Amino acid sequence: MHGPRPTLEAVAAHAGVSRATVSRVVNGGAGVRKALRDRVQAAVAELGYVPNSAARSLVTRRTGAVAVVIAEPETRVFSDPFFAQQLRGISRELSACDTQLLLLLLEGRTDYDRIGRYLAGGHVDGALMFSLHRDDPLPSMAAVSGLPTVFGGRPGWPGAETDPDLLYVDTDNRGGARQAVEHLLERGRRRIAVITGPLDQTSAQDRLDGYLDALGVTEADPALVAHGDFTAEGGERAMAELLDRSPDLDAVFAGSDLMASGALRTLRARGRRVPEDIAVVGYDDLEPAAWADPALTTVRQDVQEMGRMMAGLLLRRLGLGADGAPREEPPAPVVTPARLIVRDSS
Repeated sequence: MHGPRPTLEAVAAHAGVSRATVSRVVNGGAGVRKALRDRVQAAVAELGYVPNSAARSLVTRRTGAVAVVIAEPETRVFSDPFFAQQLRGISRELSACDTQLLLLLLEGRTDYDRIGRYLAGGHVDGALMFSLHRDDPLPSMAAVSGLPTVFGGRPGWPGAETDPDLLYVDTDNRGGARQAVEHLLERGRRRIAVITGPLDQTSAQDRLDGYLDALGVTEADPALVAHGDFTAEGGERAMAELLDRSPDLDAVFAGSDLMASGALRTLRARGRRVPEDIAVVGYDDLEPAAWADPALTTVRQDVQEMGRMMAGLLLRRLGLGADGAPREEPPAPVVTPARLIVRDSS
């Protein structure tokens, strides 16, 4: 049977120091000599002392938790490997700073009120938000709550580009898409279609713009554009639409690997050979891309690293680094490079 939970006073007595000294050490305070700090930490480890989070937050004015808000329903988040990689990077960075991750998902519009109340209620120290849509109220809710916030993806709402305090992490979506379509042109493809993600998200719009850049046009041929939703099912439907409208197309750029995998299923069902009849290029380079049949040519973005960067920016905005030490240099938005990975599908 377990004994009573060790108290702060018990740690102080065991270490031979005052209660105030123990409090400063366990709450990350300064002004304690290394020798005393080592004695306190040894006593904490030996007694198995666990700080009371409520009492600790009164001292530090921090909850030790960060909200991760994904503007997508549960079925999408748990079926798309993109979100798993993003969350893995976030979790690892927060864990290194002894900070907890609280995941908040949006099943529908009614969830915004619940999340707004939670963010404004002092339950977390900051927020990470991603997969936002153009009319999403989450940015204004973050501003009203006063919480330090970092966004995943280039912000697309009015006034975002001129906000000097805005922090985000994105990849060069436009440049990555341009690389994909230029590769198809170099391979001799001339009727190149595109499957887009939701165009109320900046990543999808930027990838469509990169497609147009590579073709040297300002508007796409409507017969060569189909709109997906960043899902395999959406890619499957979009590919079928494209084949019905433009049976002579010889290549397709899909704005995500999941949509590309759906496109491959449709092409296989229609008896089209890849890449002999139609070349396919995706975007993301998540693990399933290399397992596709044929292996998928795609644009690589380091999704896990982008999640880690998001968390790192927020910790710096909160005045902490991954080792818990204060950071003086101000954080700034980050745009990571994108790189084409050529495989068998093109």
